[in-house]
Amino acid sequence: MALFSAPVLVIAALVFQNTAWSEAEPAVAIPAPLQDEAPTAGAHLETAVFAGGCFWGVQGVFQHVKGVTSAISGYTGGMARTANYETVSMGMTGHAESVQVIFDPAKVTYGQLLQVYFSVAHNPTELNRQGPDYGTQYRSAVFPLSDAQAKVAKAYIAQLNASHKFSTPLVTTVEQHARFYPAEKYHQNFLNDNPNYPYIVINDLPKVEQLKQLFPALWSKEPVLVKS
Repeated sequence: MALFSAPVLVIAALVFQNTAWSEAEPAVAIPAPLQDEAPTAGAHLETAVFAGGCFWGVQGVFQHVKGVTSAISGYTGGMARTANYETVSMGMTGHAESVQVIFDPAKVTYGQLLQVYFSVAHNPTELNRQGPDYGTQYRSAVFPLSDAQAKVAKAYIAQLNASHKFSTPLVTTVEQHARFYPAEKYHQNFLNDNPNYPYIVINDLPKVEQLKQLFPALWSKEPVLVKS
């Protein structure tokens, strides 16, 4: 995605409206995963990391999922020294724009988060791009933080490919042992704080609405925002 200053917002809106990406892609209704993490005893929170294009929209979607206690935009897959927006945007760092999701597995499972991720948060059939954004930093990738998460993610990708719910096979990679680095402050809560930003209006607000329509039981009206 590109950042625009206030004087060029109107121009940016006209540019976006006259491109092939003037409308967000529709969500795809998909079955729940047949395999999910087993419930664990005791109260605890779990962490998951997803990448699916610009992190503004992915964060905005997960901030509205019940059971999610935190959703932070950041970078995953590369080195600490390159985990900044300007460098990652060059597309040669190994990083993907990603979102770290902390959730209560008693309220929402890892499998349910994957269902939202594949159905609403992005298009998992687009290779190294998402909407108007191109480059490996916009790739579709799941970053499991445990063997259990990796097993569930791989099984679900195979299940979705077998179901043929998508017109082409998923290109989502499952990348283990990658470290997450939070993005700059100005990227956090970007969708919530900039609802009239052209990129958000065209590409991301429809995703939030699709979450509400397809997953009413998981929908939370009030987003869980990143605190300053």
